[in-house]
Amino acid sequence: MRRASGLSASPGMINHRPAYHFLPPAGWMNDPNGFIHHRGIYHLFYQHNPAGAYHADIHWGHARSVDLVRWQHRPMALTPSPGGPDQGGCWSGSAVVAAGRPLIYYTGVSPQTVCRASGSDDLDEWTKDAANPLISGPPPGFGGDTGDFRDPYVWRAGEQWYMVMGSRVAGEGGAVLLYRSADLLAWEYVGPLLLGDPARREPVWTGTMWECPNLFPLAGRHVLIVSFQDWARGDLLFPGYFVGDFDGVGFRPGRPRVLEYGGCLYAPLVTIDASGRAVLMGWLMEGRDPAAQRAAGWSGVMSLPRVLSLGDDETLRIQPIPELAQLRGEPFQPAPQLLYPGAANPLRDVGGDCLELDLTLTPRGATAFRLRLLASPDGSDGITLRGDFSVGTIAFDRPDSVAADHPARLAAEIAPLPAERPLRLRVFVDRSVVEVFVNERVVLSTRVYAARPDSLGVELLADGGALAIEAIDVWPMRAIWDE
Repeated sequence: MRRASGLSASPGMINHRPAYHFLPPAGWMNDPNGFIHHRGIYHLFYQHNPAGAYHADIHWGHARSVDLVRWQHRPMALTPSPGGPDQGGCWSGSAVVAAGRPLIYYTGVSPQTVCRASGSDDLDEWTKDAANPLISGPPPGFGGDTGDFRDPYVWRAGEQWYMVMGSRVAGEGGAVLLYRSADLLAWEYVGPLLLGDPARREPVWTGTMWECPNLFPLAGRHVLIVSFQDWARGDLLFPGYFVGDFDGVGFRPGRPRVLEYGGCLYAPLVTIDASGRAVLMGWLMEGRDPAAQRAAGWSGVMSLPRVLSLGDDETLRIQPIPELAQLRGEPFQPAPQLLYPGAANPLRDVGGDCLELDLTLTPRGATAFRLRLLASPDGSDGITLRGDFSVGTIAFDRPDSVAADHPARLAAEIAPLPAERPLRLRVFVDRSVVEVFVNERVVLSTRVYAARPDSLGVELLADGGALAIEAIDVWPMRAIWDE
């Protein structure tokens, strides 16, 4: 399994475009929008600039899938209308089906307003509402001097429809605003659902603007997911969540928690499918500079879909969807063994840029482990995932994994290493994307841009003592696109 058959670039070439993650044929993509399961089909809309790999003139792209794995591109759903409330762009929002009628609620700019469009039953054709904008801006005291008020998320509870909006209070912090409606057209402002606390910096600093709120029921509670933004502190963008109780008027939250580590995933969106699963997808931001993105002709990737559940400790359990198994090739399964510092690499016969790894590890004296991915033969290129048993952390170390002319913008984040043993790692490598699931409790994602075409190696190392490898499975992963 030195190379995942058919997925690596030609000799001498480096292909950074993912093979089994969703992305449009070309151009810019950021937030997932309108993620919905309708008549047995998953529909994914997304922020898209078809004209180039940069953020401008935002449309709503559209794709659909029966299994969340293989996607079919569909016609553009929304395009900015000159002279209309969305002439500056059709920004993020959500989709619902009411009495069999598909509806999109989205952000029209500028200024930022709430707009609506009605769709055909197959969700391929959309007509903007003549009443747009339905909400012309934030209530007094919110939005700051730039009128930040965006990302409507709509859902039904009983006979009532609700909407949450992302906003902020100048000089204070982020805000989620609550609206309700009986007819999905006239919306009543209920009040702030949750406000950021500028004095509270720990355990999670929640920034100065809250974007892309999701509020949904899960295991008898409600989960509020928010994307925290703070440009003043230097591109601080990460998703967090609160578990609490929603009574139709207010939300009583628990402590804020980080949804995902690694500094890569942002603007996640959840849909509840027909089987009752809470499925999440998010935008995996680029780690290369804007010039490199434009030169490549594409920017932005969607995460692999994740299934969410709620643990007894009221933290989320996060797993990759089981449907991804259909992409696996022939497995590589070395025997269980003890790995000592300086021992031969048990994964020396594994290689490729499109892989899934499933490892079960237990320290038997080891103070840390290192998993190197996309490694060059001489060790000069690659990315390292390091789990430190002694201090209880896990993080990417990627200074050597980005070509000199593509400096990384994304800062590494250190995640807590779950205390349960054994430690199960599920790792997905897809050219410039790495996603890691640890004991279903912690997820890390990052972008990697190999500098060499032979950066295909995988290496597992133990530090400080023995590491028990209880199980290893490695599969090459098939592409979901024709290449």
